[in-house]
Amino acid sequence: MGVAGRIGAYRAGRIGLVNGIGTGCVDDKGIYPFVPDIIRFFLNEDPILPNVETFRPLIPSHKSHILANLEKLVVKAVDASGGYGMLIGPASTSAQREEFRRKIETNPRGYIAQPTINLSTHPTLIDGKLDGRHIDLRPFVLFGEDIKVLPGGLTRVALPKGSLVVNSSQGGGTKDTWVLRKQSN
Repeated sequence: MGVAGRIGAYRAGRIGLVNGIGTGCVDDKGIYPFVPDIIRFFLNEDPILPNVETFRPLIPSHKSHILANLEKLVVKAVDASGGYGMLIGPASTSAQREEFRRKIETNPRGYIAQPTINLSTHPTLIDGKLDGRHIDLRPFVLFGEDIKVLPGGLTRVALPKGSLVVNSSQGGGTKDTWVLRKQSN
């Protein structure tokens, strides 16, 4: 981002990009509820994995549900990243919920809400001892003539005990993850 001549160098074949041009436009969490329909439209197939149920405050019944259940939901600002602009309902205070209630009322297009997902935990070395921490997995996918999902990925770790925010900008860490083939005798 912001590097003069980057697009020209890419077009001339002098550099490769890890994230393709335009990928940021689908990083808006407001797009998330539409991903199954996008898959159906562009690939003419049903999604393999279901989406997490997502509520949009622009829809009056969704807005009512969100405002009545802030203590149970995760509310995310659609234009934020890095674990910022979020309310994790079960870990929130009444003042934080009231702040998000006002934000949703003022700018319903700016937010989505989802049920709180119980992330898996993994033994993690903390202060010289193993202790369970919440994790998520980011797979590595290569796109060329074929699409390949690599056997492993990046596991993001919420280092603060009990935290569900696995983002490194919010104090999270990472682990390499590899899937090994079973050895035959």
